Amino acid sequence: MSNADPQITRKGEQRPRPETRRRSFHARPLTHSLPSLPIPGYQPERARASYTVWSGSTTDEVRFVPVSKKSARVWYQKARAWDRRTKERGRHGGGLGMPAMAVLHCFHFDFLNFASGRLDPSYEGIAKKTGLARSTVALAIAKLKRLGIINWARRCAHEYVCGTFTLRQRTNAYAILPPSQWRGFTEPVDDARPWPEATGATPPLPPLIVLAQAAECDGAPRSRQAWLLDADSGDSSTYGLLARTLAAFARSVDGQKE
Repeated sequence: MSNADPQITRKGEQRPRPETRRRSFHARPLTHSLPSLPIPGYQPERARASYTVWSGSTTDEVRFVPVSKKSARVWYQKARAWDRRTKERGRHGGGLGMPAMAVLHCFHFDFLNFASGRLDPSYEGIAKKTGLARSTVALAIAKLKRLGIINWARRCAHEYVCGTFTLRQRTNAYAILPPSQWRGFTEPVDDARPWPEATGATPPLPPLIVLAQAAECDGAPRSRQAWLLDADSGDSSTYGLLARTLAAFARSVDGQKE
């Protein structure tokens, strides 16, 4: 039976058999599945941006805030004390760590211009001053910013190279923040007060009647005791009356002995 022969249905009707379509199969090339052959001396060009700068970089002029030398010294001392207080047993360094403290010391006393507040060293300059690796300097600066001790602004400059507009990355501009903006920092509470003698205060003297009693115990003459009691008898209270009575008694006893 050919494809064109009619088909007989259950009701006895005849209907032509549909013709089957022949599908054609095309062989796909195998070049896409084969590995690329290396060509000597050929390197594919990598896609690069026309200018590569950090995101968030600004071309505006950064305004620095002056910091006095005294404030910078006090802030660094507080940071060092904070690092010592947060030191844990069995661990090297405190919460800030030695690299961060070295970079902070370099900021305060090597690169900071106290008059203008200018602070924009490069990573290479900081690494040369501190003796740390460039990657360690980058981690230390990121940690200082995370704790709120410093802040920075990324800068770039626009220029034309062979008539083409490009951006060139500049060094970051840094700012040293006061301890009030440090995250997790609290001032230590010291309740220990110095002795009054340490501040130059004169301790209170004992009453003269007590000194007269001490003179009697030391074997001083009655005239000495009477003199002390007379000096204390100017008060009109009961205490002064007692001093005058004892002074008169001391004189009478001293007169009987003579």
